[in-house]
Amino acid sequence: MKHLLTLKELNEHELLSIIQKAIELKKQPDAFFQACYRKGLLMLFQKTSTRTNLSFQSGMNQMGGYCVPMDWESSNFSLSPIQYEVRYASRNCDLIMARLKNHDDVLQLASYSNVPVINGCCDKYHPCQALADFMTIYEVSGTFKDITLTYVGIHNNVANSLIIGCLTLGIKLLLVTPIINDASWDEELMLATRQSGHIQTTENLSEAVSQSDYVYTDTWIDMEHFHEIEYQEEKQRRIQTMMPFQVSRDNLSGHTPYIMHDMPIHPGYEIEEVLIESDTSVIYQQAENRMHAQKALMLHLLQK
Repeated sequence: MKHLLTLKELNEHELLSIIQKAIELKKQPDAFFQACYRKGLLMLFQKTSTRTNLSFQSGMNQMGGYCVPMDWESSNFSLSPIQYEVRYASRNCDLIMARLKNHDDVLQLASYSNVPVINGCCDKYHPCQALADFMTIYEVSGTFKDITLTYVGIHNNVANSLIIGCLTLGIKLLLVTPIINDASWDEELMLATRQSGHIQTTENLSEAVSQSDYVYTDTWIDMEHFHEIEYQEEKQRRIQTMMPFQVSRDNLSGHTPYIMHDMPIHPGYEIEEVLIESDTSVIYQQAENRMHAQKALMLHLLQK
């Protein structure tokens, strides 16, 4: 049985096929109106969500299926071991999408589920976001050949999934990540990046930007912590460290790469507000593509 837990599960051919299918779905949605007829998607949420929730529900409904959103804390998943709950839950659906706090819990779901499990985001990986990101690059540039992407921000779950995808597709990736989320660190993955030759770590944002077709940033403070009183000291430390690495007109130094951000956005922090709506911003296209990429992913996992 196929799952999507990290993006490592897909080889180059599979990843490219999903991206190309997503573009086809975007162009011809009516051709797939019944592609998931009567198929059910269980959506488990431990973390808040806008894009993951809306895109999966809209995508499955547009293909003739249905969704059952379930809050983890309001269900017995919060009370009983995962292995027992998911054995039951997976008898009532065809797919499970889980947006959870800990990657180990996602692994447990997949280990005991009778149906494919999709990691909708955890502390270590965000493969669904990366699918939309690579779809956007392919849609705009028409190729992955000779593309250079810079990711600037916290080394987090998004960074990990971008790394995996770039390793798979052969995209040159420049990482500008002064702060590392300890929970996100994947030593095996970083060893692979060092051996790859086309993924590099640098502290020089201006130099990275000068080489880049795309510059991608992400929030410096996890959304669930942004307003927490007990997190304010760490929040201020991150802001102080990261402000010199803001995606801004000054740091772009006259270069005009496409600007990417996975949202939600904190303008004035990781990105200068004027760039969000700029001519080179593909942020909303990138966000819209979550739905199309996830439709293609669901078809792939259902072997449609």
